[in-house]
Amino acid sequence: MINLLKIVASCETENIDIGKLKIGDIFYLSGMLATGRDEVYHRVVEENIMPPVSLKDMAIYHAGPIVKEITPDKQWELVSLGPTTSARMEKWAPDFLEKTGVRVMIGKGGMGEKTAESCKKYGAIHCVYPGGCAVLGASQIEKIENCYWPEFGMAECMWIMTTKLFGPLIVSIDTQGNNLFKKNKSG
Repeated sequence: MINLLKIVASCETENIDIGKLKIGDIFYLSGMLATGRDEVYHRVVEENIMPPVSLKDMAIYHAGPIVKEITPDKQWELVSLGPTTSARMEKWAPDFLEKTGVRVMIGKGGMGEKTAESCKKYGAIHCVYPGGCAVLGASQIEKIENCYWPEFGMAECMWIMTTKLFGPLIVSIDTQGNNLFKKNKSG
């Protein structure tokens, strides 16, 4: 489960409802965060193989983390956690949202009309995490809980992590299907 947080003037946080977020809003995420990109999306959609962990109501981060194993009993140290281009997941996004129940997708750059329509249909959002902030991203993760599908390699497998304050995240597609990148292109 995830919580979406807004930083208020006093530097306190308050929970916010995903449905109230609009394109351009900035927030932080607290809770469980999964990573997944091309191989994960392909496996779920094309091969119809669900992840070994439920992604319902979770966030998935389009990232290729750099992780160092620090103990033989699978404890990991996160070195870098920067976003990758979300547009690569566009062809799978509608089916991925339907099958997994993911509510928040995070990455670099925007996504297209298929994703915008699916966000509206499934009550999901897409957000942008600032590029060039991979070390900051790693510092915002408290613990790597697990790793699934390691056969994909470090960058492509699915990492499950916990965070208290991951962001800033900028809403690029909201639950109404509004698309910030499309809006900015049209002037």
